[in-house]
Amino acid sequence: MKDKSLLELLAQRDIHPTAIRLLVLEAMQKANRPVSLSDLEAMLDTVDKSSIFRTLTQFLSHHLIHGVDDGTGSFKYAVCSPDCSCEVEDLHTHFHCEGCNRTFCMKNIPTPVVQLPEGFTLNSINYVLKGLCPECAAKGKKA
Repeated sequence: MKDKSLLELLAQRDIHPTAIRLLVLEAMQKANRPVSLSDLEAMLDTVDKSSIFRTLTQFLSHHLIHGVDDGTGSFKYAVCSPDCSCEVEDLHTHFHCEGCNRTFCMKNIPTPVVQLPEGFTLNSINYVLKGLCPECAAKGKKA
């Protein structure tokens, strides 16, 4: 029963379930990759943009999802793993395909941490690799 697993995910992050929140979370899980607000609008054509945006904001504040600035000008969002608290230690590398314009979480590749000068505090790292995904590379797409 997938609705039960969605409800459990929301409960783990202390998020009250609503129909919209369940729809957005389900769409994000089905995508299985970071998605933009526009992607979610297309996937959820019966839900208005402001409701999706408010839901994403709620999910971000409760660390259910993380945001990715992949350099395309369109912020992407992905569901966090259950043990993620969105601390620097939880961050991972992302890959943006210049052929199909999709962004992928590379959870098995940790984000390199740079030693900062004294007095600086690190809160976040955005590490995006760019190139071609396996599908686009196989098709011979040019960036």
